[in-house]
Amino acid sequence: MIRHRPFGSGHPYSVDTEQRSPVDPVAGEPLTLGVRSSPAGEYVELEWELDGVPQPVRALARVARSSRGQLVDGGHLASAQARLARAAGGWQVVLDDLTAGQLLRYRFRAPGESTRWFEARVNAWSAGADGLRETGGTRVRTGSRSALGDGSATRRIRFALPLAPGERVVGFGERYDRLDQRGTSLDSVVFEQYKNQGAERKTYLPMPFAHVVGGTGWGFHVRTSRRVWFDVGASSPDELWIEAETGDDGALEIAYLDGTPREVLAAFLAEVGAAEELPEWVFGLWASGNEWNTQAEVLRQADAHRDHEIPVGNLVIEAWSDESTFTQWRDARSAVRDGAEPKRLADFEFPEEGAWPDPKGMTDELHRRGIRLHLWQIPLVKMRPHPTGQLAADAEAAIRDDVLIREPAPDGRLRPYRNRGWWFPLGLMPDLTDERAAQWWTEKRRYLVEEVGVDGFKTDGGEHAWGRELVYLDGRRGDEKNNTFPVAYAKAYGDLLRRAGKAPVTFSRAGFTGSQAHGAFWAGDENSTWEAFRWSLFAGLNAAASGIVYWGWDLGGFSGEIPSPELYLRSAAAAAFVPIMQYHSEFNHHRSPSRDRTPWNIAERTGDERVIPVFRAFAQLRERLVPYLAAEARHAVAVREPLMRPLFFDHPDETAVWEHPLQWMLGDALLVAPVTEEGATTATAWLPEGRWVDAFTGAEIEGGAVVERATGWHEAPVWVRAERWAELAPVFAPDGERG
Repeated sequence: MIRHRPFGSGHPYSVDTEQRSPVDPVAGEPLTLGVRSSPAGEYVELEWELDGVPQPVRALARVARSSRGQLVDGGHLASAQARLARAAGGWQVVLDDLTAGQLLRYRFRAPGESTRWFEARVNAWSAGADGLRETGGTRVRTGSRSALGDGSATRRIRFALPLAPGERVVGFGERYDRLDQRGTSLDSVVFEQYKNQGAERKTYLPMPFAHVVGGTGWGFHVRTSRRVWFDVGASSPDELWIEAETGDDGALEIAYLDGTPREVLAAFLAEVGAAEELPEWVFGLWASGNEWNTQAEVLRQADAHRDHEIPVGNLVIEAWSDESTFTQWRDARSAVRDGAEPKRLADFEFPEEGAWPDPKGMTDELHRRGIRLHLWQIPLVKMRPHPTGQLAADAEAAIRDDVLIREPAPDGRLRPYRNRGWWFPLGLMPDLTDERAAQWWTEKRRYLVEEVGVDGFKTDGGEHAWGRELVYLDGRRGDEKNNTFPVAYAKAYGDLLRRAGKAPVTFSRAGFTGSQAHGAFWAGDENSTWEAFRWSLFAGLNAAASGIVYWGWDLGGFSGEIPSPELYLRSAAAAAFVPIMQYHSEFNHHRSPSRDRTPWNIAERTGDERVIPVFRAFAQLRERLVPYLAAEARHAVAVREPLMRPLFFDHPDETAVWEHPLQWMLGDALLVAPVTEEGATTATAWLPEGRWVDAFTGAEIEGGAVVERATGWHEAPVWVRAERWAELAPVFAPDGERG
């Protein structure tokens, strides 16, 4: 066995041993060519030509790789993986001194076998970029634009925008590390970064859009779904460099949006789509845990909320399905039918001894309690282990009916794309960007909405499309379409709910430009640490600055050991004042002790008697806040502004905003400045000019200054505009003890 994949796996941040790197050779830069072979291979050689002239045969050197095919980097991967890698048969060779425009033709030889011939044209950077178009003015500096191409086609365009002293750059979608990105580098590609998003600086929900705050006030939108890189004053303090992939036409457009942050965001949303108002019930507490995987356990958890007087408005079941079709309840029995034919509820038998003896009865009971039900989804046809039964029929029908994303086979023909990521590897992926395919896929879930009564879907895992060579049903390739997949994913499920006369409530992790118009979002998988707490809040503020209205995170963290009582309650205090308040926990194989993030489990595990009453108080406060949130969301949607609003929206020239970045307005009346440091007993916040009322003491204070208040675990640093206090006092003091 000897294999070379010029484009590799499509992983945007790793280089595979069997790929070409860079994929598009660049004059003056080393070109690495790699293969994988059987571990027992004695040698691999490169046979190659430049412009038809044979070159001396080159021997490849052995290299180590990880079990996923990426190069071992000397520290990130476990030593066990590295040992496995050294025996896995990776080989590479490096070519230097390539010249612009040369045609490189090559293949690999090993004892008794060889690969096919591959070709690549050598590219070069040249001054000027005829394909760059600026709308809304001109800001690209003379001589600061260049293009990468091979003489016949442009691959990328690079240019610089001026940054004035004092200007801050905010947005780029959901970003976890900071509010002001000036002095950093980042890119826009949808990626599943499992935990540590702030440290790794990768995101599920990027956008090539940003505000430039301060000075005259402006923003920009790079009008592309392809990958874009940003150097935000990192290399040159007074320049923002942008480098973007282009299509075959070599064209790229950047739109400049002048005005205040509100005006910039409104103009952006007018182009890409703004949020749609969701029903009031989305503002109730969301509760879930990956070990709530039976009807009995779901109802037990619903009972526990009731018994502890903790109001819950939304319950998500992740582990409900057979984990294969993602359309059928685990343990349900039904006859196998053509995979394109949607089933109805009457087609299933639900054994009394099964995990879900009566899904509809359970849903009806939750509805009687005022709880909405959401089911987890994944946009794949699972293919490992080899499918059988209904899953096999589904896979056969998906291939037959041509609803899948495809990829080129070695012989040049198109075959179904097989998921290259670590999660559900080799799964088939429906092309949900195609209306026909999206309806084919979602109709199989229609009985869940219309008959079982499901209210929404947790549209997880929208990051599985890897590779620029993928081919979508409209003929466009992955380099242009992959980032758009999660947008279409949420839309497809929203459309399913609409067809049933329901609100399009989806809860997504991944997204891109255009996601603003499709449901709610959460910040993805994270550990229970104070650092992750802060990262999550930065993610929410940047998402809001990019036009996401309905957003939340797994309060207290999702993965690993449970949070401390202090972290849990400080997170709950903050979560009560973001658009979506929710907790969730990772599957722990039902091991003891439990890692559920329910307040009763945190209390039992830690022995801290404050957890349940304090969490109850915040959850009940949140319930009283729902009418305010619904009204403010209605206004935010109407005027195209965030519900959770970074303070620079109202005070772009105020330096204190940047000194206290983890503050926000929730609607027009509430200013929130959560405690995010372990052991802190006081909170420091900057209050804008005007009169404010401390929401938890009723004390009035003059703004225009930095203030400090002692903050116990049972309180949150929240201030109310004095002119709105009479309206909101009952939310914070329901018994009327404060006026």
